[in-house]
Order: sequence, then C-alpha cells, then structure tokens
Amino acid sequence: MKLLEETCQKIFPQDSRARDEARNRLEQLTMPHWALGDLMDLAVELAGMSATIKPSFTNKVIVTMAGDHGVVVEGVSKFPAEVTAQMVYNFVAGGAGINALARQAGADVNVVDMGVNADLQDLAKSGAILNKKVAFGTNNIAGGPAMSLANARQSVESGIEVALELGHKYDIFGTGDMGIGNTTPSTAIAAIVTGKPIEELTGRGTGLDDEQLSGKVRTIKKIIEINKPDPENGIDILAKVGGFEIGGIAGLILGAAAQKKPVVVDGFISTAGALIACKIEPFIRDYIIFSHRSVEPGHKYMQKALGCTRPLLDLNLRLGEGTGGALAMNIVDAAVAVLTEVATFAEASVASSDK
Repeated sequence: MKLLEETCQKIFPQDSRARDEARNRLEQLTMPHWALGDLMDLAVELAGMSATIKPSFTNKVIVTMAGDHGVVVEGVSKFPAEVTAQMVYNFVAGGAGINALARQAGADVNVVDMGVNADLQDLAKSGAILNKKVAFGTNNIAGGPAMSLANARQSVESGIEVALELGHKYDIFGTGDMGIGNTTPSTAIAAIVTGKPIEELTGRGTGLDDEQLSGKVRTIKKIIEINKPDPENGIDILAKVGGFEIGGIAGLILGAAAQKKPVVVDGFISTAGALIACKIEPFIRDYIIFSHRSVEPGHKYMQKALGCTRPLLDLNLRLGEGTGGALAMNIVDAAVAVLTEVATFAEASVASSDK
C-alpha cells in the first residue's frame, strides 16, 4: 500500500469523550457561562484533536513549503520568479516575517524545498532546509497541466513524510508557503472547489494594479478551461492547476491529522492545500485550526468550503510564509491555559450562579 493510502487509513474524527470532558470542565469554570467564547470553543477542539483534557503544545513548528510556478510568465505577479529562492535564503538567515513572528510565538521554522527553480543543495546538505524537490518548478498552467499525476502524488507524499519526520519532535504544526505566482494556482483551486465566479475569488496578490488584475482573471479562466480538472479528485486538481508547495501543504495536513496533531493553517495558499487535502480525506477538517482570514477575496469562500465561518484572527494579512499560523499559535496557547489552569467553582470554593 502506498504512503498516501496508509496515511488516510489513520485519520479519524476527533475523540468525542475528550470533547465532552473538556466541555463539562469549561462549563464549571469560575466565570459566567462560556464567558471566553471562541477561546473555549477552541479548547474543546484541541481536547478532541489530542484526545485529552490536558493537551500540551509546547513544541511548535511552522513548516514553510517553497516552490516555483511556470505561470509567472503570464504576468500574474509583480515580483520575478527569482525571489522564491532568494526568500528561502532569507528564511534560513532568520530575516523574514515568519522568522520574527515564529520566534515571538516560540515556534521553530522548517523550510522545505518542494520545487524551487534553483539549486539549493548547499542549504539541503547543511541541514538548513529539507530537500523534497519534485522538480524545478511547475509547468505553465495557462498552457496545460502543472505536473503529472505521479508528481502530484509525490508532492503530497513528500508533505506526509515531512509531518512524520517532524512528528516525534513537535506537538503542533503550522503551514506556510513561499512561491512567486502561487496565488494564481490557489485561485484556480478555489474556483474549482467552491464553484464561485473567478472575478469574486481573484485578488491582487503581490500588489497588481487594475489592468494586471483583469489579466490575472483572464489567465485563470483560461487555466480552468484548458485543464478541466475533476472537482472531486484532489490529486487531479493538484496535477492540473496546482503547485508543488501546495501539494506539500496538503500532505503536511494529512500527516498531522494521521498523528492526531493540530495543524494551524495559514492564509490563501495554505488553504488551497487544505482544500486538496480535504478532497483526498475529508476527516482532516477535524484537525485544522484556521488561523486568520486573508485580504485575498477568495479566502472566505475557501474557508467556508472547509466548514469555517470565522477564523481566529482577521488582521488584513496577505504575506503567507506561515505568519498567520505563527500569530494564531498564541491563541492556541491561551485556549490551553483556559482549559488547564482556570479553576472550577468547586476547586476554588466559589459559589456558582445556580447556587
């Protein structure tokens, strides 16, 4: 049996007993009923994911998947493709947005070369990054499929491998991405899965002007018309219009869920990976924490398709890298503290409202 199928067989819904125990405890805390609102809802989720009412997520990691996209030749990004590799070196040096926010959250950053169009062997050999390169970037999806079905499966299984390799060390994962042009395949994935009009889903990405935005919309329409992916087949969607880092994110989510570990999903590109993962195995929804809502207009529809009506944060973020995930890990810590540190009325000898 292949790794993908083996992994999916290990993914089950959350532990209902732990959820019930967590809810019962939270309802007895020394405060008005459910006074900490969404934090308490998250605490129930965390208990269900980890199958205990005393969860611990001390060891945190943001996994930033990197890959290039042939579609950049269509003018869908204001930055040249070379920036992808340059940013990988910046991540390694600790100078990027994700490095600063991960340090603040007490999380490590692991960078994975899924398909950067550059030779990064120096970083891989030194252990500075993980090498899971499928190829040197995807094909131009405006002219045909991004990759073969075999490469799509390989990218997902590589993401699973990363989750398994890191799983012995970390209690919670965060997803991140780096890939110039990757809002275009992500928007195509959003359109295929949600059925929403491309005009409503397409954003400015790295800062496109009105004319460039119109061109991006036309390009995405062409991408879907040419490739015609099966909307119910995650691997087919990934192969036709996706990216290697998007496949890696999907695999990371699957691998985290198989280990019953929460995965904090970042923004627009990470959610495209989550949509692919969900098409492969719907139960991954039970292990996803939606960190924030991106400025990209399609993000809310993608989250809704995954069952999320309101993420933890809404701060007008549009950077990616895993930055929203790192920020949200602070909220995860807060939810755990509420569940495990606040006394019940009985423990504190405080009269409750029903006395």
